[in-house]
Amino acid sequence: MIWRSGTQILGQMIAWASTFLVIRILSPADYGLFAMTQVILVLLNMLNGYGLASAVIQKAEIDDRAVRQLFGMLILLNAALALTQFLVAPIVAAYFRQPPVADLLRVQAALYLTTPFIALPYALLSRRMEFRRQSAVNLVSAVLGAIAAFAGAVGGLGVWTLVLAPAVMWSARAIGMMWAAAWWRMPSFDFRGAGSIARYGGLMAAGQLFWFVQSQADVFVAGRTLPAYELGIYTTSLFLAQIFVSKFVPPLNEVAFSAYARIQDDGASMGAAFLKSAQIIFLAAMPFYLGLAVVADPLVAVVLGDKWLATGPVVALLALAMPFMTLQVLFAPASDARGHPEISARNSATGAVVLGIAFVIGAQWGVRGLGIAWIVAYPLYLAICARRTLPVIGVTAGQVAHAVAVPVFAAATMAAGVWLLDHALPAMSPLLRLTTLVATGGGIYLAVLLIVARDMVRETIALVRNR
Repeated sequence: MIWRSGTQILGQMIAWASTFLVIRILSPADYGLFAMTQVILVLLNMLNGYGLASAVIQKAEIDDRAVRQLFGMLILLNAALALTQFLVAPIVAAYFRQPPVADLLRVQAALYLTTPFIALPYALLSRRMEFRRQSAVNLVSAVLGAIAAFAGAVGGLGVWTLVLAPAVMWSARAIGMMWAAAWWRMPSFDFRGAGSIARYGGLMAAGQLFWFVQSQADVFVAGRTLPAYELGIYTTSLFLAQIFVSKFVPPLNEVAFSAYARIQDDGASMGAAFLKSAQIIFLAAMPFYLGLAVVADPLVAVVLGDKWLATGPVVALLALAMPFMTLQVLFAPASDARGHPEISARNSATGAVVLGIAFVIGAQWGVRGLGIAWIVAYPLYLAICARRTLPVIGVTAGQVAHAVAVPVFAAATMAAGVWLLDHALPAMSPLLRLTTLVATGGGIYLAVLLIVARDMVRETIALVRNR
């Protein structure tokens, strides 16, 4: 976990430095156009075969022939996805009434051709829990992608900068993963006997497909009703609010899935591991989310610049929904590892309905309405998923609430203190205001933890130090 998340943090610091510089150079309209292409790219990526590759990790035993069959499946599947995206590009551009979207999608179709050479070696390394090699490749590819993004923005590529960077990153990752796994075999296109892999992968893909619907429903709805500028404001706000859950939690979930798969027959250990994971993640997540909610305005002014000031209120709204999302995304690795990917699929289908309806209603009031839709819908969605998933993991809702209660209380206390201080401070520069508020918030959070949960702090530090 330290290797996987540690290099993720370093890679994200590099990527964010580049991203925030690029955001200052590009316009909100550029990000709005790019967001429109992501609706299709993310949809088809839900079908790119990562669920098939997950079967390599989950299965107790798997032979060389099955792995070669999986390689063949991934190649055929992603070639079909690339062709599909190329052909539907004009239709998507017509839907959004933005002709440049067609050209963007056609070029992005080439990204699928790298997937087989990333997904398969990645799964093999995860099965062996060789996260150090994975992490090294991810870090190098992130650095190369960041360099490409900055160079493209400075070179005047505009929205094409956002296409160049992932192309460089995914190509580098494909080469690096194949080298790290040292698995040089020819694919097999004889799929006899591969039914179990296909079934497991199919259920995982179904869950990912429904996850796409719920995760892209807001952009799909807003892209039709809002101008590109407002859509850019919304998607950039969502990027800031979801930094923790989208950048730091997934690497932890990857490690958790491999670890859970090894103890899938030990319900007590599964439950204990899940509760400990939730507690540790919330110790870091809650001060981030609630702190972001109260310092969004000076943060945006400092990090993004004056032309993005409209994102501040939207970031503050979205940050309040992120704790519910963070807890919900922790469910899937545990239930999938227990051999129940259908639960994740059902949960994602539920989210597609609940969140989709909320976004359709919220979009009538613009970006603020979308932010409120997150706050209203996600607690309901979490409750439904918890009732369905927690019995399989082996824990109760009360145990989960007890595990995260201290971080929630400490972060709420911190947010209240920072909010009061913010309203008491005199006029000052955004940077000085942000620095003062963040330093004060950090001090309050740490003080509350040491007062009410000193043993939890010591235990967490010892765990991180591998003691």
